[in-house]
Amino acid sequence: MCAHFSGAIGFPLRLLAREVYDRVVAIKGERQVALITGEERIEPPDARYFLCTAEAMPRTGGGHAFVALDEAQIAADRERGHIFTDRLLNARGREETLLLGSATLEPLVRSLEPDAEIITRPRFSTLTHTGTRKLSRLPRRSAIVAFSTEQVYVVAEMLRRFRGGAAVVMGALSPDTRNRQVELFQSGEVDYIVATDAIGMGLNLDVRHVAFAGLTKFDGVRKRRLTPAEMAQIAGRAGRHQTDGSFGTLAGSGGKGGGGPPPEFSEEEIFAIEEHSFAPVTRLFWRNPTPRFDNLQLLISDLETAPCEPELAKAPESIDLIVLKKLADEPMGDGVKGAGAVRRFWEACSLPDFRQVGADTHARFVARLWQDLGEGYLGADYVATRISELDRTVGDIDTLQGRIAAIRSWAYICQRPDWVLARDEMAARARAVEARLSDALHARLTERFVNRRTAILMKSLGPDAALLPVDLADNGELTVEGEAIGRIEGFRFIVDPNAGHEDRKMLLAAAEKALPGLLAKRADQLLDGNLDQFELVNGIVRWNVRWNTGEASQDIATLEDTADVTAPRVVLSRDTALLPEPSRRKLADGITTWLAAKLQPLAPLAKLQEAARDPAAGSEARAILLNLIAGHGYIDRAEAGIEHLPKEARPFLRRLGIAFGALDLFAPLLLKPAPRALLHALGRDKRRLEADMQPVKSAEGQMPSGYRRAGTKAMRVDVAEKLLKAAFDARAKAPKGMRRFAIDPALGVSTGLAEDNWRRLLGSAGFRHHPARKLAEGAQGPAAPDMWEWRPSRGSSAPNKPRHVQAKTGGKPALRNDGTPAGRGPRTTAAPKPKPGPATGKAFAGLADLLK
Repeated sequence: MCAHFSGAIGFPLRLLAREVYDRVVAIKGERQVALITGEERIEPPDARYFLCTAEAMPRTGGGHAFVALDEAQIAADRERGHIFTDRLLNARGREETLLLGSATLEPLVRSLEPDAEIITRPRFSTLTHTGTRKLSRLPRRSAIVAFSTEQVYVVAEMLRRFRGGAAVVMGALSPDTRNRQVELFQSGEVDYIVATDAIGMGLNLDVRHVAFAGLTKFDGVRKRRLTPAEMAQIAGRAGRHQTDGSFGTLAGSGGKGGGGPPPEFSEEEIFAIEEHSFAPVTRLFWRNPTPRFDNLQLLISDLETAPCEPELAKAPESIDLIVLKKLADEPMGDGVKGAGAVRRFWEACSLPDFRQVGADTHARFVARLWQDLGEGYLGADYVATRISELDRTVGDIDTLQGRIAAIRSWAYICQRPDWVLARDEMAARARAVEARLSDALHARLTERFVNRRTAILMKSLGPDAALLPVDLADNGELTVEGEAIGRIEGFRFIVDPNAGHEDRKMLLAAAEKALPGLLAKRADQLLDGNLDQFELVNGIVRWNVRWNTGEASQDIATLEDTADVTAPRVVLSRDTALLPEPSRRKLADGITTWLAAKLQPLAPLAKLQEAARDPAAGSEARAILLNLIAGHGYIDRAEAGIEHLPKEARPFLRRLGIAFGALDLFAPLLLKPAPRALLHALGRDKRRLEADMQPVKSAEGQMPSGYRRAGTKAMRVDVAEKLLKAAFDARAKAPKGMRRFAIDPALGVSTGLAEDNWRRLLGSAGFRHHPARKLAEGAQGPAAPDMWEWRPSRGSSAPNKPRHVQAKTGGKPALRNDGTPAGRGPRTTAAPKPKPGPATGKAFAGLADLLK
C-alpha cells in the first residue's frame, strides 16, 4: 500500500487496524494516515492512507489507488460474512486490489473474478500433532483454547496454581485489554495463554504448542464440532516463520466438570491440519448492500432478498435485521416516514451488540436511542452523563467487562457526526473511559490468573536451580527478580506469609538452592567484626540481628555442659543447617572464641576447677573445692565438709581466693555482678539473679543467688560476713570473764538492714540478744545498751568460733568446725530443748522468735 499514492485496507478486527495504522504512521507520518473503525476515528484532512475495519471501509474502495481486504474467507461466516462478501465483490483499487485469505477461497474467487491472479505463500514451519497432554505436562509457550468463559477461567486458575499463571484472551475483552494480556504473554512474564477461538484471528503470538480443551463450540444457532479449517486456523498460532509448532488436546477437559475423556482429533482432521489441506469454501453469504429506504417494509424486503449468483447464499438473519423487524412492528415504527428517517432508523438498528445481551434486550437499547434521537441530536450533557455513569473501575472481572461493552456502544454512537453534538469531545471521553476500564480489567485478570512469583520460580527452577537470581536486601528480604519469596532472620529462612499453600514447596526449593551461598557470606560478615551482636541467654547463644527496619533475635547455638563450667561445648542450632560445612565449622570456632572472651570474669572459678584437678591438693581440700564449684562460688559452711579439712590445708585454699566465713565459704571475686550474671546466662545457676548485686535486697520469693536470708531481707554473703566479723570483734574486746557484750548496730544499719533484720542475721550465727532494761519512770540518763551473748546451739550447725575467740575459752572442751565437741561422733539425736530467750540455732531462730 505504501508504494502507492493512496490506499485503503479493511481488517476483521479494530486491533489489527490499529496495529497496522501505527506501522504506516511510522512510515508516512500522522498527517497522511487515517484510522476508521466503529468506535474510533482519526481522519486528518490530508490523509491518503486509510486503515479501517471491513464494516467502516468504503464499499467500492473510495477511489484509492490501492485497496486490500484482509481475511477474505470470513465472507463464509454466518454473522459478518455478507459484509466481507460485499467488499470482496465491490471494493477495488484504481491500480491494485488484494484479497488476503485462505486458499479454500480460491475456487469461488476464480468463479466470481475470472481475471484474478492467485498468489500463494507457503507456510515455512510445520505443524505436528502430539496427542493428549495433561496440564502439568504442557510445554512452555503454550496456548490453551477453550470455548466457554467458564472453561477459560478454570484452566487459567489451574495454571496460576501450578505454573504461575496465564494470560487470558476472550472475544468479550476490549481490544486494549486483549492487547495488554497478549503483551503479558509475549514479554515472557507468563508462559501460557488461555483463550477462546478469538486467538485464531488477528493475533501474532510466540506460541510453540496449542492445546485444545474442546473441539465443539456454540455458533449462535447450535453446538457443533469445529471444521478442520477452523481447527487449523487456531492450531496455526503455533510456530512462527521457520519455527515449527505442535498441537493436541488437553487431558481432563472432556465431559461435564472436565472429568470425561479428553477430546480427540480424527485421523482425517490431523492429516488436514498437518498437510494444510481443506475442503474449499462452497458459498459466500450475501445480503443486499443497497436496499431501498422508501419505507420500513420495503427496506426489510430488500434485506431479505436472495442472491442470484450460485456462489452466493442468503445471509442468515443477523441481529441488526432482527432488531429492525422487532421495532418496525411496534408503534414507533409507524412514525418512521420518508427515506431519510428510514435510513436513519436502519443506522440505529445497525448498532453492534457489544454487550452480547441478545436481540430483545439490545432492541430495547436501540429503541431508547431512537427516542433520544427524535430531536435530531443527542445533547453533549446527556452523552457525558451516560459516559460518566460507566466511569467506575471498581468491581470484578464480569462487571468490568459489562461496563467496557457498554462504553464501546457509546463510543460507536459518538462516532456518528449526525447523532451527537460535540462529537470529537464526547468520542475522546468515551475512549478515555474505555482505556481506564481496560486497565482495570487487565489488572483484575492479572491479579486473578497470574502469580508472578510462581511464574518466575518455575522459569528459574528449570534445568539448573542453582542459577536462580536470588537477591538478599538489607532488610533481610529475599527476592527473585524483584518478587519477594521470603525473608531471612539470622540464618533462618521464613517463607513469605502471603504465599499460598501450593507455593510454599516451590519457595522452599528455591531458597534451598540459593541460600547456602548467601548465608555463607552472612556468616563471614558476622564473624568479621559483628560479634557484639551475640548475647548469652540461659545457655543459648542468641544473635540479635539488626536490620534497617528494626531488630530480630535468633538462637544460633546452644551450650552443652562439660566438666569445665567455663568451657561449655558449642552446638549450632538447626537454623544454620543450610550453611556449607566449612562455614558451619568457622562459625562454631568463632562463637567459641567469642565465648572464651565473654567468660573471662569466671577466671576465679576456672582457677578453682584447675586446683580441684590437682592430686597434690589433698582429698579434703579437693572435696571442699568441688563443693564450692557446685555451689557456683559459695556454700553454707555447715555443708562444706570443713570439719574434715586439716589446718595445714587452709592456707592453700586461701591462696586460691577462698574466704572462710562464720556462716559461708565463698570466693569473693565470684560474688561480683559480672560472674553471677554469666553463671545465670550459662544456665548453670538457676537461682534468681540480682544483676547489680546490691548488698541488701528484698527476701520475697526465691532467695537470690549469692545471698543469705536476714529476716525479711536478703544479704550478700560477703557483706553478711563483714557484719559477723564485727560482732566477733566486739566479743573479743569484751572484758575477760564477761559472757555478755555490746555490739554497735551502726554497721548493719549503714548497709541497709533494719535493726530487726540485723538481729536475725546475728542470731543465725549463734549470737543471743539480751534487750536492755528500760529506764524507770522519771529516771534520767542514757539508756543501757542491748547486750549479746555468743551461745551456739550444740545440736545445730552453728559455726565454730574464730581462732582469736578460741584462745579465750580456757578449759572448755574444744569444738569441731561444725560446733560439736571434739572427740565425739556426729550428733544424730534431736537437739535439747532450748532455754527461753532468743533462738540461737540457724534454722530455729525464726521459729523461736515467732513463738515468743
